Amino acid sequence: MELFDNLLLGLSTAMQLNNLLYCLIGVVIGTAIGVLPGIGPIPTIALLLPFTFGLAPASSLIMLAGIFYGAQYGGSTTAILVNVPGETSSVVTCIDGHEMAKQGRAGPALAIAAISSFFAGTVATIVIAVLSLPLAALALKFTAVEYFSLLVLGLFAAVILAHGSVSKSLAMVFLGLLLGVVGIDVNSGAARMTFGIPALADGMDFVPVAMGMFGLAEIIANLERPAVRQVVSQKLRDLIPSRADLRAAFPAMVRGTLIGSALGVLPGGGAALPPFTSYAVEKKLARDPSRFGKGAIEGVAGPEAANNAGAQTSFIPLLTLGIPSNALMALMIGALMMQGIQPGPQVMTEQPELVWGVIASMWTGNLMLLIINLPLVGLWVSMLKVPYRLLFPAIVLFCCIGTYGISNSAFNVWLMLGCAMLGYFFIKVGVEPAPLLLGLVLGPQLEENFRRAMQLSDGDPSVFLTHPISAVLLAIVALMLLAMLSPALLRKRKEALAE
Repeated sequence: MELFDNLLLGLSTAMQLNNLLYCLIGVVIGTAIGVLPGIGPIPTIALLLPFTFGLAPASSLIMLAGIFYGAQYGGSTTAILVNVPGETSSVVTCIDGHEMAKQGRAGPALAIAAISSFFAGTVATIVIAVLSLPLAALALKFTAVEYFSLLVLGLFAAVILAHGSVSKSLAMVFLGLLLGVVGIDVNSGAARMTFGIPALADGMDFVPVAMGMFGLAEIIANLERPAVRQVVSQKLRDLIPSRADLRAAFPAMVRGTLIGSALGVLPGGGAALPPFTSYAVEKKLARDPSRFGKGAIEGVAGPEAANNAGAQTSFIPLLTLGIPSNALMALMIGALMMQGIQPGPQVMTEQPELVWGVIASMWTGNLMLLIINLPLVGLWVSMLKVPYRLLFPAIVLFCCIGTYGISNSAFNVWLMLGCAMLGYFFIKVGVEPAPLLLGLVLGPQLEENFRRAMQLSDGDPSVFLTHPISAVLLAIVALMLLAMLSPALLRKRKEALAE
């Protein structure tokens, strides 16, 4: 009954005219950036963070969430028609989706992608609503001791499950933790790594770092890449899939939704893990695996359902525990903090309209995407004709205005430009910057909870092992580290990521 009341509260928030408008803006921007290769949801949300400052917290989160799952929809359009994935999560849709388009079946491929995404989005919204209450109730029993151990687990899991070298990811997490403690120590009053710069006394502002490292750096790197795009020339007709198409796609859709819902919750799972896993499962279960790669409709339905379900369930740790499961969720935490809301399980009880409004808006947003996506396919594809070199100056100007506007500080603009150069360097040397953002966001929380735990235990560090929940969480961390020392497991991880 409580769940039903909460969903009604969420729907009443999500259906307010201003929230519907921000949801529509979010899904339209999300679809657009999903269509444009190279401008993913992470750079876009990083770039738009300063502009959400004046919005109500619920409107801000609803719009940013809409950008995230809207990008999953948009990426599939260009993957099918142009064989260029707008988003990492749409890479696998190219394989069979574009083959279907070349065979004159672009309409059914786009329709199945949209229906799968809507189905998965609806189921994932229910999963979030059902799991949120028990997880939040459990989280309320956490003290600083359990919280510290949970944050340690979150950071290590993100490193191990993330793409790329474990040692490089660990180094980036520690760099992020170091950047997170810059500023005046609130307990002792001592300045830490401020180098005499007054603007750093309150700590390193999260928004310029995110905008530079993820927004500008990614866009600079894209300027170097070739922009040859060929759209499938067949006209779109027969958008409604046949009964046989639906019969073949439905089981894949259900399996993809289950896979995406489960993998989306994992820290560090990233956008690529659910669709690639779903594709591998569909290929293994198929009676004739040789059809895959030649236009199998299951190869579109499963991954599209998985990427949308994963995108939405990645909100569960954020909304219930205040822990980001990936870099994008870290940006969402940044958006909450900009609104003066401290992330954590207390948000569900203190801000029920915000939490349930965001959950309910995911269903309305998915419905909007289903309605606007297919009729506007021509518009989305025509966006690919805009040369990237023309978009770049506008984006840089947009970034500088947004960063300056946060606190009317020119220092923030220089900080953003410096982080852009650093982010570009990381891309060139093959280091993933996402763990740095997790370290930067979680660092202050980690320090605060460690200090509180030490105060509670009179400085006895064994408190982390005497509290049962904390001991279990730390045991999982130890098992993960031991597993990573095994050469066989390391080899299997490398093979799985390469595949």
